[in-house]
Amino acid sequence: METNIEELKQVLENIEIQIQKCKILLNGGSLSSAKGADYFAKAAKVGEISQDDDSRVIEGVFDGQKMIGPDGKQYSVPANYISKSKLVEGDILKLIIDDAGNFTYKQIGPVERERRVGKIVRDEEGDYCILAEGQIYKVILASITYFKGEEGDEAVILVPKGVASQWAAVENVIKK
Repeated sequence: METNIEELKQVLENIEIQIQKCKILLNGGSLSSAKGADYFAKAAKVGEISQDDDSRVIEGVFDGQKMIGPDGKQYSVPANYISKSKLVEGDILKLIIDDAGNFTYKQIGPVERERRVGKIVRDEEGDYCILAEGQIYKVILASITYFKGEEGDEAVILVPKGVASQWAAVENVIKK
């Protein structure tokens, strides 16, 4: 009986995620990539939106560049905050929008991380990336410039543990 209840809970959770995806699509949002769809689904599941007299609070999931809210909307996260806080894909963020329109982010649910060491390289567009363990990771430019990193330097990066990701947080740079 207990197994059936757990299975039923899992089925209902999956249906709830599918309903949230449908709502995002109906509201003009997009689930363009598989990874993006995962973040939309996670945001729909763990995020929430609340309003009080002074501010609006939105909890969502960081996708490597921006926060995805439970409503499917994407919120810009300042590059210096991403870099300083060493955010990685999948982290849960809280955005507070006050009456004056100021945005304040806070990391409230970091995912488990692992460190990797790689080389700073440039991609076809000239953007900095990190080549680590045979994979290319995109990084926020502010992270590289903060540490005065250059092509060929080594970088210590953080990525979500046990989960494939496109983006990494730069923890430090080792000059060549």
